Amino acid sequence: MSSAAGRPTVALLDYGSGNVHSAAKAVEEAGASVRLTRDRASVMEADGLLVPGVGAFHAVMTSLRAVRGDELIDRRLAGGRPVLGICVGMQIMFDRGVERGTTSEGLGEWPGTVRELDAPVLPHMGWSPIDAPADSTLFAGLHDERFYFVHSYAASEWSLEVTNPKIRAPRVTWAEHGQRFVAAVENGPLTATQFHPEKSGAAGLALLRNWVASL
Repeated sequence: MSSAAGRPTVALLDYGSGNVHSAAKAVEEAGASVRLTRDRASVMEADGLLVPGVGAFHAVMTSLRAVRGDELIDRRLAGGRPVLGICVGMQIMFDRGVERGTTSEGLGEWPGTVRELDAPVLPHMGWSPIDAPADSTLFAGLHDERFYFVHSYAASEWSLEVTNPKIRAPRVTWAEHGQRFVAAVENGPLTATQFHPEKSGAAGLALLRNWVASL
C-alpha cells in the first residue's frame, strides 16, 4: 500500500519504546511515508513495519506483548511482509535474552541468545566498521562505512541454516567490540540492525533508503 504521493508506507510500531521520533524522521527522509501506530489494520497494510527498541530486552518484550505487537510481527512475517528491527528491536527477534542473570523469551524468529558483550568497556558506544556480505542489499555501496552503536548486549553467534536451495540464505553482517557480534541480518522479509541507522548520519540514511527501496 503506497501513499498518495507514491511513497511506500511504513508503520512505526507504537508500543512505548523511546526514540521513535528520530527514527520516523530518518525513514521519512529515506523516502517513505511514516505513521506511528499500533492499529492492527494499519500495521498489516503498510508496505513496511519498523520495530524500534531501546532499553532492556525484558522490558521491550513486556511492552510489545501488552499491545500484541508480537502477534503483529509474526503475522506480517508469515505473510512475507517486510519488517525492520532496530537495536533491541533486533535483539528480540532471537529466541531469548539474558540480562543480569535473568532469561527472557524473545520472538524466536531466529535461534540464539542475546548476552552481554565480553568487552573491557561497556556500553559499546560510538562509530564502528561493519563486515557485510558482498551481495548485501542493505549495505549496497556502504561496505566501507561506519555506523553508530549504543548497546551492551548482542548475539555473538549465528546458527540458522537454510538447506532449501530455492530459498536465499540469510545475509549476516558482523561488527566487533571486545568480541565479534551480529550487527545486522537480512533474512527474507525480516531485516534488522544492532546499530542505529537514524543516528548514523549519511551512511545510516543511505542504508534506510536501501531498505525503503526494497519495499
